[in-house]
Amino acid sequence: MSTATAPTASTASPTPAPRSPYHLTFPRVVRSEWLKLLSLRSTWWSLAITVALSVGISLLMASALRDFDAGFAPVMVIVMPMQFTMLVAGILGAIAITGEYSTGMIRSTLTAEPRRGAVLVAKALVVAVVLAVTTAITYAIAALATAPILKTAIDWSDPKTSWFPLLAGVFAMATFALIGLGFGFIVRNGAGAIAATVGVLFVLPIVLSMFSFAGEGWKWIVDASAYLPVSGA
Repeated sequence: MSTATAPTASTASPTPAPRSPYHLTFPRVVRSEWLKLLSLRSTWWSLAITVALSVGISLLMASALRDFDAGFAPVMVIVMPMQFTMLVAGILGAIAITGEYSTGMIRSTLTAEPRRGAVLVAKALVVAVVLAVTTAITYAIAALATAPILKTAIDWSDPKTSWFPLLAGVFAMATFALIGLGFGFIVRNGAGAIAATVGVLFVLPIVLSMFSFAGEGWKWIVDASAYLPVSGA
C-alpha cells in the first residue's frame, strides 16, 4: 500500500505577497519634486539672482534710453535682460537633477517611483512652472520700476508690442531651464551639465556669429545659428 504524504515546504506553491493598497500617483510625484526643488537654498539663490539681474539691467537700459529714441518697442527694455538671465535659468535646471545624482538621493527617488520617465516629466513640469512664475513676477516688477523712467511708455493696448513679447520671454526662460534639465538628465554630473548648457546657450551663438565675416562657403554655419535656442527667443 502507498500512503499519501503531505507536501513539503519546498514543493508547496508559494503564497503571493499581498499588494499594498497604496501607490505613488503622478500628482504625488509632482508634489515630491516641488518640495525638493523649493527646499534647496540654491534654488532661491538662483531665482533671486535672476530677479536682481533682470530688474537691474532693465533700469540701466531705461535710464540710458531716457534722452533719445532707441528705435525699438519700449517693452524690449524689460525682455532684453533675458540674454544674461537665461544662463541662470539653464544652470538652475541642470542642478535641479544633478544634485540628486551627486548626493545619491536619486536612489530614493527611483525606489519610490521606478519609472524614470515619470520622474523626469515631474521634474520638468516643476522647473518650468517655477521659472515661468518667477519670470512673470520679474517682468511685472521691471515694468513698474521702469515706467517713470522710459521716454515712451509701453502701449499695453497693443498686444504685439506689449503682452506678446512678455509671454514669449516667460516661455523662453522656462525652455532654457528645461534645456539645462535635459543636459543634467543625460550627463548626470553637475559641472558637465552646466558646461553643456552654457555652451549651447551662450558660447555656441558667439562662435557661429564669427563666421558671418567668412565667405559664401561658410554661410551655412551662419544660417544654422538661426535654429539655436537663443535665436528662437
